[in-house]
Amino acid sequence: MTSQNLKPRDAATLIIIDRTEAIPKVLMGRRHAGLKFMPGVFVFPGGRVEPADRGVPAAGELDPRMAERLMLETQRPSLTKARAFAIAAVRETFEETGLMLGRAEAPWPATWPPATRAAAPNDAVLWDRFANAGVLPDLSGLQLVARAITPPRRPRRFDARFFAVDATAIAGRVDGIVGPDAELVELVWMPLDDAERLDLSPITKTVLAELDHRIARGFTPDLPVPFYRFVRGRFHRTEL
Repeated sequence: MTSQNLKPRDAATLIIIDRTEAIPKVLMGRRHAGLKFMPGVFVFPGGRVEPADRGVPAAGELDPRMAERLMLETQRPSLTKARAFAIAAVRETFEETGLMLGRAEAPWPATWPPATRAAAPNDAVLWDRFANAGVLPDLSGLQLVARAITPPRRPRRFDARFFAVDATAIAGRVDGIVGPDAELVELVWMPLDDAERLDLSPITKTVLAELDHRIARGFTPDLPVPFYRFVRGRFHRTEL
């Protein structure tokens, strides 16, 4: 805990779901025990939204219903900002797991790489790996399933958008990203019924329960999106 009330940073998380069996499975990674933030716990891939996420092309765009919800309760809302959240979820997933979410054999625009790549060279190299593998991010299958703001007076605060996508969206993979010296030391596909028994943060458990409920109701973009935050010291759950 800290006495300073930090402003939450925009963040995005991606839950990959395998629904080929009767009980869906979700992909989770265990964080390195030496990390200062959430050491040793199981998480979904995710992290901060970066300015360069706004300029990345996609094979398919967000469902308009998802884009609309992403713009609610957001400062300076725009479609560009909404899609940046989704791009960030795809990027962070690749950075932490080596999985490429998108459409295979999809050509990148002739305008790639952008002239502004010097502003974010690491991100440009990351997307070059997608381009070289013939994988173009595809946002059309992503669903926003929850949003949560870290409680006040924590050492790190995020305004996190939790996306979910079917495992069929995995179009490529780079090995060697996960390991004993990486941010995630292991990846596991956990049946949804069992995942809640892992070492999880409270919000991860809450989102898993919401996801289970959402799948039972058809997993459609029409379903409302829960928004968790503290208002005047009290925990609130509203719907977007």
